[in-house]
Amino acid sequence: MDPLRIGLIGTGKHGRRYAHHLVTDLADEARLVVLCRRDAEAGAVVAREYHCRFTPGIDEVLAAPDVDAVVVAVPPTLHAGLCEKAAAAGKAILLEKPLAPTVAEAERIRAALDRHRVPFMVAQTLRFNSVVRALAARLADVAPVHSIYLSQRFEPSSLAWLDDRTVAGGGIVIHTGVHSFDLVRFFSGREVEWVWCRTWQRHTVDTEDNFVAQLSLAGGVEATVTGSRSTAGRNGLIEIVGERGQLVGDHTHHVAHAIQGRTRTALALAPEAATVLETLRAFVSAVRSGGTPPIGWRDGAAAVAVAEACYRSAAQASTPVPVGCSA
Repeated sequence: MDPLRIGLIGTGKHGRRYAHHLVTDLADEARLVVLCRRDAEAGAVVAREYHCRFTPGIDEVLAAPDVDAVVVAVPPTLHAGLCEKAAAAGKAILLEKPLAPTVAEAERIRAALDRHRVPFMVAQTLRFNSVVRALAARLADVAPVHSIYLSQRFEPSSLAWLDDRTVAGGGIVIHTGVHSFDLVRFFSGREVEWVWCRTWQRHTVDTEDNFVAQLSLAGGVEATVTGSRSTAGRNGLIEIVGERGQLVGDHTHHVAHAIQGRTRTALALAPEAATVLETLRAFVSAVRSGGTPPIGWRDGAAAVAVAEACYRSAAQASTPVPVGCSA
């Protein structure tokens, strides 16, 4: 079977990870044909490094007859327009999270996918983390699940565009919170119905860099999600509380335990996964085989709907608000 021929749109900090994995780890399954970046000088340098063509124009990537699929790693305010063009051009799409900055923009993407029926995947990369997978595999041991706690902490970002709402679409809620909102659904198998949220700023000016949210899910499950980009340390804490015990872990520090009474048992973990690589591998495998990519529009839109509800709640003095999305 021939390698999937890929055009990469966006080669900033995150886009370069995709380029690296395509060339270094997936050469038998996929081939990086062309890449695009607004900064033509920087883009040309990356193209030379990875031995592919460079173009500063997105339309040239989408029109290229030797491109089967595109990987999109640009700010989310550009996603809807790009997906409309890529779907119309018949290209399979792997889209970096978040799917979109708003539910309305997410709906634009769905309309394009409905019209053109191209393979589509959202890069909710944390689903491929080894700790996340180990905890998901043990859910039956503690079921039924009553509550979930998720925390992600990071250093302040050096990327200036992340603090420009017109480009980024929002702050940590939309850029990192969507990871946790997706995991809440992934672990519970339920949809979020109501949200209470508070956001605040430590280092940012135009966007939030801290938030805490309480999520009420169908079936009486509750989840607490919190995150920040204002600390010198990182974590990725997970606590899943069930009728018959608890599962706890940290997806950043690669530890996981099962708790029964006062007994804590370390879970056997697979080696730490390169989650961008595993996301790419899943996308490439699905497209080459004619299958359905594992994380679709509905998953991405559900996370965006929770983020949008968080912003509505925070703007209304942390009033609980319903989650609205046709996902």
